[in-house]
Amino acid sequence: MNQTEFIPESYTRSLETGKETWSSPSNIALVKYWGKKPNQIPENPSISFTLDYCRTTTSVAYELKEDTNNFSFELYLDGVLKPEFYEKITTFLERIEPYMPFLKQYHFKIETSNSFPHSSGIASSASGMSALAVCFMAMEKRLNPEMDEVFFTKKTSFLSRLGSGSACRSLEGDLVVWGAHADIEGSSDLYGVKFDGEVHDNFKNYQDTILLVDKGEKQVSSTVGHGLMHGHPFAERRFEQAHENISKLKSIFKSGDLKAFMALVESEALTLHAMMMTSMPYFILMKPNTLEIINKIWAYRNRTDIPVCFTLDAGANVHMLYPENHKLEVLDFVKTELVSHCQNGHFINDQVGFGAKKQ
Repeated sequence: MNQTEFIPESYTRSLETGKETWSSPSNIALVKYWGKKPNQIPENPSISFTLDYCRTTTSVAYELKEDTNNFSFELYLDGVLKPEFYEKITTFLERIEPYMPFLKQYHFKIETSNSFPHSSGIASSASGMSALAVCFMAMEKRLNPEMDEVFFTKKTSFLSRLGSGSACRSLEGDLVVWGAHADIEGSSDLYGVKFDGEVHDNFKNYQDTILLVDKGEKQVSSTVGHGLMHGHPFAERRFEQAHENISKLKSIFKSGDLKAFMALVESEALTLHAMMMTSMPYFILMKPNTLEIINKIWAYRNRTDIPVCFTLDAGANVHMLYPENHKLEVLDFVKTELVSHCQNGHFINDQVGFGAKKQ
């Protein structure tokens, strides 16, 4: 599909007032995207596990208004009015208005909350923007009830991407690919698609324990970091590597090879941070405790032969990935050896999930 297909010709019904409530999860990339073109287009494809517990629940109440020249909304996080978010939401509305021409006709009351602490260092943009996008799409489906579910999900992912790139991977699960890739049928730079390959039982119900090393604001935002890939001396080779690693992962998921999975995922995490450390200006988002945890994970894996590995987002927190049948041993390891490296001893237990849910 191309983006013009998401522009509605007309609506078959009208709405005066109503309310939509959905929850949408975060996700953790296995093959990372770092670097983007204009209009939120990724420089390379990525693939992620959709999470389950770490999610945002958003309600959008709407009513017709007389002035249709401007966007009109109020936003509450955990019941508290948040005017500091208005610029970001306005930018999102401006980007999606060509595909949702009804937006200026309504006043919106947006109420949102996270299942995880807002300041916990877990990126909430993926869950937050996808939850908001799916509420608007549910509203559009009321305006056009003939819309089928495939188109609904695809357009929601497309809109989510315009709010936060990785948000387009949160609508479905348990594995989602974003970015055109030769080996993934239907893959696109415009939206995420469910991974189309065979997945071995080893990777079903995979666990993600998130070790919260640093809950503070990052010294360099992801938006700035993406921009530093322009002119980066290793950028083109990195983009090629991402394509290669998705092809490798497709074979790994089919075979169930946990050792190959761990090696690829950890390499991807370290490559992401290597790109940050070799950009100009360069920066480091890992903290000393990030490295302490990584080294302890390696030592634990060598000592026990339990297939636990790590990955990192663009930050200091560590995601520990492992099969469900090792959950008890790994959580004991977290509590006895790793929790001391977490800020205030905080960590989150999560697992793969299956996307947005109507509430």
